[in-house]
Amino acid sequence: MAEGADAKVEKEEGEITPSKGADEASKKHPLEHHWTLWFDNPQTRKGQAWGSTMRPVYTFGTVEDFWCLFNNVVQPSNLIVGADLHLFKKGIEPKWEDPKCEHGGKWTLPVRKGGKGPDAKGPTQLDTFWLHTLLAMIGEQFDDGEEVCGVVLQIRSKEDRIAIWTKTASNEAGQVNLAKQWKEFLDADDRIGYITHADAKELDRGAKNKYTI
Repeated sequence: MAEGADAKVEKEEGEITPSKGADEASKKHPLEHHWTLWFDNPQTRKGQAWGSTMRPVYTFGTVEDFWCLFNNVVQPSNLIVGADLHLFKKGIEPKWEDPKCEHGGKWTLPVRKGGKGPDAKGPTQLDTFWLHTLLAMIGEQFDDGEEVCGVVLQIRSKEDRIAIWTKTASNEAGQVNLAKQWKEFLDADDRIGYITHADAKELDRGAKNKYTI
């Protein structure tokens, strides 16, 4: 060690001192919640009980990890018919029976077909709606964000659908406000309906909207 009270320990040969800039760049920006992406492949679903083929793909909790995931998954417009994507808060399964979902319901936005396929130029309306919905959720842009369980994307032959699942169907003010904000974020004009999971489970396709915006 060099002489003197202010002497510094000499660095080992080859030792690198991280710069302040590099240290700052390595920091990630945490989200308020962790989120899990689930995928249900229609090719493995045939003959299987509903929900049994649903698999968690990736869980993230930072802005950077979200974009890492989003930039490396197939865009909605290029998914095969029958595919389902789910993005839910960590610890909540995208199933009616989950304790956080069982007393809730869902707002469903139908998205007309158009511009699908690998040769499509630029994002389709479906891709844009999906991205903006995800950003609104993980960015906590909803006033009643604690009501949100997650969002489901369904690719179907006639019409695709995006549905936000919420916790408390009886909370009319919260549900209506959330739906209004969602439509504003997407700049969507179509009317959307809210169906409770209890009605959907009991009445199947005969379930009627509890709320409409």
